[in-house]
Amino acid sequence: MATISSESAITRRWQALRAVRRTGLIPYLTAGFPDVDTSREALRRADRHADIIEVGVPFSDPLADGPTIQASTFRALANGMTLAGTLDLVADAKLTAPVVLFTYLNPVLQYGVDRLLRDAPAAGVSGLLLTDLPVGSDPAIESAVMDSPLDLIRLVAPTTDPERLRRTVLGARGFVYLIARLGVTGASTALSAGLGDSVARVRRATTLPVAVGFGVSTPAQAREVAAIADGVVIGSALVDIVGREGAAGAEAFLARVRAAIDARE
Repeated sequence: MATISSESAITRRWQALRAVRRTGLIPYLTAGFPDVDTSREALRRADRHADIIEVGVPFSDPLADGPTIQASTFRALANGMTLAGTLDLVADAKLTAPVVLFTYLNPVLQYGVDRLLRDAPAAGVSGLLLTDLPVGSDPAIESAVMDSPLDLIRLVAPTTDPERLRRTVLGARGFVYLIARLGVTGASTALSAGLGDSVARVRRATTLPVAVGFGVSTPAQAREVAAIADGVVIGSALVDIVGREGAAGAEAFLARVRAAIDARE
């Protein structure tokens, strides 16, 4: 079974949450959307409510993302946002919550794997989630990340078979990101009926915390997830609000989500 690294900032945050029996709130924000200044302010405001923050690196071919995050990505790219700019943004925001860099492999390869593994921790990044790097697909990159200060966060689908699940969580650190439903990211009107079983299945394979994302859109849904998982990831709904209402609107929404999670029975 996978274990938790005792040196990780992400691990320390989970330990603190477990000590007070609190579910983690993990908001996702696209770097540079809708513009750099608003993005920076949204990150700082999210930091007041979040336990971990996912920062998305804009990429021109975001296959795993739905319309909302795709649109935010393309706008950020039009504004000139890059992986280097994302690291600068994180460093400038000076966040207290551990940051997970949410990216595709191509921007990492263009930037340079070794360079990223050096520069990201210096910018304040604690974890790396590569959406298109399935376990075993590139052992050299996987090994490099696992040997770095960054936690390698793994995505797990609800349909992952037991053997692949075991292999996936074996090298994971920080937490396991369980996809709530199949398909791309995006707001959803209802959670998967089998979500509780999926969380239980992942927990049998690892001692790492399990965070659930993809489709969690409302405070009520966040509360449902909080009752069965260690963490709640909320992305598309938040990005949509940032685009429509700015950083203040995003903070107000996160405050409602935070209250709903903390009020669960």
